[in-house]
Amino acid sequence: MFLDFYKLREQPFGVTPDPRYLYLSSTHKEALASLYYGIEAGRGFLALIAKPGMGKTTLLFQLLERLEGSARTIFLFQTQCDLREFFRYLLADLGVDTTGLDLVQMHEKLNEILIREARAKRRFVLVIDEAQNLEDAVLESVRLLSDFETPSSKLMQIVLAGQPQLAEKLARPDLIQLRQRISIVSRLEPLTPEETSQYIEHRLRVAGLEGNPFKRDALALIAERSEGIPRNINNLCFNALTLGYALKKKAIDRSVVEEVLADLELEAPEPATSARPYEVSEPPEMPSPSQMPAPPTRTRGTGRWGFGAAVAALVIALAGVASISFSDRHTWLQSFATVESAKPQNAAQSLAPTLAPGIQTITVVVERNQTLDGISRQYFGGSDSKLLREILRLNPDLRNPNRIEVGQRVVLPRPAGANGLYRSPNHAVKPDTR
Repeated sequence: MFLDFYKLREQPFGVTPDPRYLYLSSTHKEALASLYYGIEAGRGFLALIAKPGMGKTTLLFQLLERLEGSARTIFLFQTQCDLREFFRYLLADLGVDTTGLDLVQMHEKLNEILIREARAKRRFVLVIDEAQNLEDAVLESVRLLSDFETPSSKLMQIVLAGQPQLAEKLARPDLIQLRQRISIVSRLEPLTPEETSQYIEHRLRVAGLEGNPFKRDALALIAERSEGIPRNINNLCFNALTLGYALKKKAIDRSVVEEVLADLELEAPEPATSARPYEVSEPPEMPSPSQMPAPPTRTRGTGRWGFGAAVAALVIALAGVASISFSDRHTWLQSFATVESAKPQNAAQSLAPTLAPGIQTITVVVERNQTLDGISRQYFGGSDSKLLREILRLNPDLRNPNRIEVGQRVVLPRPAGANGLYRSPNHAVKPDTR
C-alpha cells in the first residue's frame, strides 16, 4: 500500500486504540491528568465523558499503561449485559472460574481478591468503557462496589467512561447516590484547527515520517469537515494517503481531500432512467473540437468511481489479477494495438443512453493482461476519474470496473485521431465487429 511510497514504518491512521498515537490536546491532557490524580488520591469514583470518536478508549489505555506495575487493573467494555453477566466478565478478567457461582458467591470471590491486593499494597482499578449502556441495576451494583473499603481507604477505584448519554443518565434523580460518589468528571472536546494539524503531524511522526505530506489547504479542509473528531480525521487522512498513492502524489492537496470527501458520502442511488438507447445505422461524422460537448461537471457525491476504483484497484493488484492498477502508470498497455473503426452493430454499443448526439462509440474485445485504465490510456492518451466514469456509464453491466475478463466487450466513446481512432505504430488489434 502507501507505506513505502510515503516512507512510513507502519499505518499512522489505524483503527485500534494504540496509546503510542495518543495526541494530548488541551482537554485530553487535562482529562488524563485528572483521572491519574484521582486514582492516586484514592477518590473512589471517576468519570470520563466524550462523544464517539474522540479518542476516549485510547486515553484510557494510556491511563492503564501509566498504572502498570503500581496497580492491578481491569478493563471492561462488554456493557450490554445483566448483573450476573457483569460479574462474570469482571471475575473472568481476574482469572476466576465462575461456573456454578451465584451472585453472593461472586461477591465473596471479588472481596477476597480486593483484600489480597490491599495487603500487597497494590491499588485495584476497574475501568468500565461504554458505561452508558449499563442497565440501571448494574449501575447500582457498581455503586455498591465502592463499599469495599477499609477505615482508611477504598479497596477499589472505579472509572466510568462513556458517551454523553452517560452524563444524562447520571443526572437522573433515581441515580443521585451514584452521581454524588463521583468526585471527578472529565470531558473531551473536539480538536481545534491548529490541534488537528498537530494531531496529524504527531501520528505521522510516530509512524516514522519526518515532515508532512498534507498541504496547508488540505489540513484546513480536513479540520473543517472532520469537526475536530479524531476518528473522522483518521478516516480522511487514511483515504487521502491511499488516493495520493494511487495518483502518485507525494503531496496531498485540497483536491485530493475533496475527492475523498465526495467518495465517503453515503447517498442513496439515483433511480434508473428509462431513456431510449442511442442507436445509429451509420457512424455519424465526428464533430470538430469546438463542437465537442463540455465534460460533465463533478458534483459532491459523484466521485465514487474516481477514488473508489483507485482504492479497489490497489487491493486487487496485490492479489495479482487483471485489474485497474495505478502502480505503474506508464507501462501498462505495451501490448495494446491499433484499432480500426467499427460500426455500432452489436448490442453493447446500444448501451449509451447518456451520450450526446453525434458522439460515436466503439467496442473493444479485452485480451490477456489488458486493463480498463490501460485501454483508456491507449485510446485517449491518458486516464482520469471523469473518463473512467464515462466508460462505466457506457457499460452498465460492468459491475466491477477493477476486474475485466479476457473476451469481454467494453464500449468506449470514439476517441479523436486518425479516422477518429488512436493508432499504435507497433501493434494491430481490431475492435469487436460482431
